[in-house]
Order: sequence, then structure tokens, then C-alpha cells
Amino acid sequence: MSYGTADQPWGLTHTDLPGEIRGLYDLVCVGFGPANIALAIALEEMWPGASVKFLERAPGPCWQPAMLLAGSDIQNSPVRDLVTPRNPRSRYTFINYLHENGRLFRHLNLPGRFPLRKEYARYITWVAGQVRADVEYSQEVTRITMADGAGGRVIAVETALGEIFRARSVVVAPGRSANIPPAFASLGAPHVSHTSAYLPSIADLDGNYRGTLAVVGSSQSSIEVVLDLAHRFPGASIVNVMTGFGYRLKDTSPFSEEVYFPEFVDYYFGASPAGKERLRAQLRPTNYSSADHDVIDALYSLMYEDELDGRRRVSLRTNRLIDGVQLTGQQVTLAMTEHITGERDTLQADRVILATGYRDLGVHDRYEQLPPLLADLA
Repeated sequence: MSYGTADQPWGLTHTDLPGEIRGLYDLVCVGFGPANIALAIALEEMWPGASVKFLERAPGPCWQPAMLLAGSDIQNSPVRDLVTPRNPRSRYTFINYLHENGRLFRHLNLPGRFPLRKEYARYITWVAGQVRADVEYSQEVTRITMADGAGGRVIAVETALGEIFRARSVVVAPGRSANIPPAFASLGAPHVSHTSAYLPSIADLDGNYRGTLAVVGSSQSSIEVVLDLAHRFPGASIVNVMTGFGYRLKDTSPFSEEVYFPEFVDYYFGASPAGKERLRAQLRPTNYSSADHDVIDALYSLMYEDELDGRRRVSLRTNRLIDGVQLTGQQVTLAMTEHITGERDTLQADRVILATGYRDLGVHDRYEQLPPLLADLA
């Protein structure tokens, strides 16, 4: 395969691809979160001679920094880490991370079933710093295109800094887009924020804050945020608005969780479109629109004890459809309809936190057909 000339590699000119052109790689990987960190491990262990570039928009390695809440866990077995299911002998396992950091026996003594989210975030950061990967941070990819060159087709990955990285193949792992309900689309911080920016969105409030904080959603993240707000701002009024009757318990049946077996991929891939829809509907509660029993129990107990003590930090507005949202002065007014009775009511809040999850890939509501970054290739 021809690599072109030194002056004109692959026959590309700056007219073909404006900006500073950087190298020719076997693989350029967009993002350096858990998915691509796991890929970096696999490449080191299985294809160490490959020329690979990772581009990450964050200034350094991190994982869910806006949701590292006290007491929250990852809801998964620590053996389902970045590498163990593929190579249990790897030095990049979560267990080896604990061992090398002198925390293995303390962790084995934990009464909880799953690792704390804070610790798992440190594990991911540790692996990112240990794995032999060529990573450039603060490189936000803005466009991916195909171009013809003297040696064949090449993929051009452009960044906000005006640089272009060329590769034979590209892996795109940018994370999913936040699901922002249309009624909230025109509003932003500080009045409305998504859980992906939760901690920064409340950083300006002190512990004596006594305003009204609305949380929209009924997922694991929703209940975690409600609990965090109740303990962080004991004088505030926290109102949880959701479309259903109440919090649903996550489906943790070992039979349902066989969805995470490798062979399920082939089963799902071979299903008809109607079959895939059926599988998604059946298995959605294993990860979406539901919560673990420990946080459900914690919230119910908190509300029950508050009732005994004659106070009300948290209230629920269930079975609500949010019809409209309006910013009035410094408050957000939510107009709602109760699904069962048809009763209309409103809620005025100083801040609204959207625990509405992320958009899945598809063509229906709250779906996006493909990651926005791939639009030019569609």
C-alpha cells in the first residue's frame, strides 16, 4: 500500500484538508473514556505495534466527575471492569488496581456489594495513566470526513485546534448526548442543568440554601441527586417530578442480566427490527428508568423520618406530564398535567436538574439516529 510522498502523503494537499495535517495512523480513536481506555488495553496486549492516536476533549483523564456523590456506587460487579472479561490475567484489572494501591483487603471488607463510584473513577484514571497509549488531551474533535488520496481512501479527523489527524480507521466513543426534553431546550444554566453537569451546577450554593430545587426524572441518577440535595441543603425544598407512579426497582434478576453475556450480541444482531424492539422493551429495566433497592429504601426512609419529625425536605409529584416551562424572573415555572386525573398544577423552582438520561441510538422519540460527530459520514 502506498503512503504517498513526504511532501504530499497519500496525495492530500492542504486544499483537500485545511489545517495542520498530523501523521498517518492505523487508528484514530475519538474519546478516552472507559470504552476507548478498554480498547487501549486491548491494543497494548494484542496489537502493540499498531500506530494509534487517542483524542480526548477533557484536559485529563476523568469519569463522570459531575456525579461523584458521597456513598454512590457503580451498580455493577467490579469484575466487569475494563479488561477482566476479556483477559483476567491483565495487570489493568480493578483487583490489581486495589492491590497496587494497598487497598485490596480494605475493599474486600466493605459491606457493600458494589465499588464506590469515587473509587471506580480513580481506577479508571489510574489505568489511563498506566496504559501505553498515545493520548492528546484538550483535543475536541469537531469533524470526521473521508478523503481520497494516492494510496486510497483515508479518514480525516479534525479538531477545534485546527489540526487534522489521518488514519486508515477510526473508533468513535464520544459518549451519548444528554436527553433534554423539548420543553427545557431553550433554558440553560444556572436555572436548568442536566445531571451530566450536576455538581458544577450547584457549586455556587452554600449549605444554608433554602430555595426550591426541582429534580425531573425517576432513574437511579434522579434518586441519587434527590438524596444528595436533601443532605447537602437541609433547609431547601426538593421536589421530584416524574412521569410514572413512583420509583421502579431495577431488574437485577440473574436471568435478565444475561443480556450482558457476549453471546447476546449475536442473538440481538440477528433479530428482526420488531424483535429488537421487543428485546429493548423487555430488558430496559436492567439499566434505565429504574433504581437500585438501596437508594429507594434510603429515600423512603428519609421521607418517613422527616414526616415523624414534622418537616418535609422532599416531596414527589408523580404521574406528571410537563406541558410547558417558562422562566419568570429568576424562577422556572413548570406547568403540569396529572396523567390519571387530568388535574393541572404548576411548580415554581429556583433550579431544575434534569435526571432525564441520555439519548439512545435509533429513530424514535428521545433517540438520535447516530452520534452528531458522524453526521458528515452518514
